[in-house]
Amino acid sequence: MTQFVLYGGKGGVGKTTVAAATGLRLADAGHETLVVSTDPAHSLGDAVAQSVGPDPVEIRERLWGVEVDPQAGIDRYEAIFEALAEEFADAGIRLDEEQVADLFTSGVLPGSDELAAVDGMADYVDSDRFERVVFDTAPTGHTLRLLDLPEVMDRGMATALDLRDQVRRKVDTARTMVFGPMGRKRREEADDFTAMRDRMERVGEALRDPERTEFRVVTIPETMAVRESERLVAQLRAFEVPVTTLVVNKVIDDPGDCERCRGKQAVQEESLAALQASLPELDVWTVPDEAGEVTGLAALERVGANLVA
Repeated sequence: MTQFVLYGGKGGVGKTTVAAATGLRLADAGHETLVVSTDPAHSLGDAVAQSVGPDPVEIRERLWGVEVDPQAGIDRYEAIFEALAEEFADAGIRLDEEQVADLFTSGVLPGSDELAAVDGMADYVDSDRFERVVFDTAPTGHTLRLLDLPEVMDRGMATALDLRDQVRRKVDTARTMVFGPMGRKRREEADDFTAMRDRMERVGEALRDPERTEFRVVTIPETMAVRESERLVAQLRAFEVPVTTLVVNKVIDDPGDCERCRGKQAVQEESLAALQASLPELDVWTVPDEAGEVTGLAALERVGANLVA
């Protein structure tokens, strides 16, 4: 089965860099690997110094990248709700475009970013094309909504299905009264709604399966980032998502003769010690601070040397 690694954390801590470096390391280890950016402000292409779009692009041997299209997820699911509105119309219940939009948004409560992310994840949950899929998620708030979305959508779709079934029963009753038993409309049991619910259910199961998924929190050794990471780990556990690792990025390992750098290093060491003390059960990997922006495969290989694939 495909195995998933998700990276999350606050904005600006280097999630994309770490995710891309992990993908590169996995590919070098012989695994067919896909790195998926679900952040609406995509930067995966910048990290690998190559154009990356909504379809998987080969970056190098065994390494692929994709930046999910937020609109694609919305279009897929909005079409299903439009089909529901058409079925209502056949039953004499007319919904205008605004009412369809209200039904859609109140039914699944999607944010386009999170919906695109979970839809993109669903594409690879059942796929055997890649052995490893690495997700570069959006900043913390988006990630938590993403994790909640399969359950939220399931509740919304259950409500929509119940409404649809009520309408169908009334239509069938009316047709039977007029045409007799043959008037009942035949329908396929499997339809887009049930397929969508199954799709979301498989994503939810995969996210909580420690045999398939691990979530790694990326942070930097600063007090505010450490506190947010602690909260994120607690929230991930509430979702029953298997959290395994803290990746501490931008760690000063050699301050040299720079007095200011030595002072900053001391502060980092205090923050790192506090993080390890508060979450002793998690592995902690540190990534040295690189001067300037980390771009290109050579730079990613240096970052990847500090990670366990």
